[in-house]
Amino acid sequence: MALKICALTMVYRDYWALSRWYAHHGAELGAQNLFVINHGDDPKIAEICPGAQILPIERGDLSNFDRTRSEIIDQFHAELAREYDWVIRTDADELLLYDPDQHESLVALFAKESAPVLTALGFDLVEMPRNAPMARGPVCRQRRNVLFTGHYSKAVAARGFQKFRLHGVEVAPEALETFPYHMPRGFYLAHLKYANLEALSQANVVRREVVAAAHSGKPGRAWAEADDEAMEFLKQFHSYFKRPWEKAEAKAYARLSVDPARVARSSVVRAQKFKPTHRTKLPDRFAELG
Repeated sequence: MALKICALTMVYRDYWALSRWYAHHGAELGAQNLFVINHGDDPKIAEICPGAQILPIERGDLSNFDRTRSEIIDQFHAELAREYDWVIRTDADELLLYDPDQHESLVALFAKESAPVLTALGFDLVEMPRNAPMARGPVCRQRRNVLFTGHYSKAVAARGFQKFRLHGVEVAPEALETFPYHMPRGFYLAHLKYANLEALSQANVVRREVVAAAHSGKPGRAWAEADDEAMEFLKQFHSYFKRPWEKAEAKAYARLSVDPARVARSSVVRAQKFKPTHRTKLPDRFAELG
């Protein structure tokens, strides 16, 4: 029996990132297996994602934004887990990539795995000053500069229903010390926030609107002071020395693929913190992904 895999995201106005999420995951899984929670019932979302399953919900009160958002996605995840072997769950500005030297496709990668949850090795994909404006086609053909990050080394897919929290998975307290943690080799999350600075400027307007509209439980500084946070990130990124992909990837994987953080306060299993010391560049073999 063929493996059934779907991808689920939730979006509000992040049109460019969603277009890449749809193009990449649709090519890997089929558009009919993509599920987009349309937060605000924006008709443009269906235009960007033809053939995908669009799930409209009202915008409503934005208080306790992160927690409420996770709970909404949980509801759809639980339903999809009844039909699919694997449910991929990422933000719209996150793409699941694989090393073509190690895996033929996302489906082939997932077919090898039996852990309840997969965590991907995360990196920021960053626009450089000499890069041309983003055009149609794969992101990794146009943006190659990378910074590995523990923050975006996230739980991204589950066999059956799991609650994703704080970039990890929430488990029963009695299972906190024994719940399996698994990061396949050659499996990555590409975070696109800094890959298209024009789109970032537009997205930051929406982030500030969310902060202003939330009466309580507001998002953190990355949303409240979105432009300042982005400038600080880019300044820091450009200060790092370059390191070959093989060395930078091996160091990040060795650090983040083992000994996860098991957080008793929230009963969450997630990747450790990881402070990068170098930036790197995607090899040519990734050029047709994203």
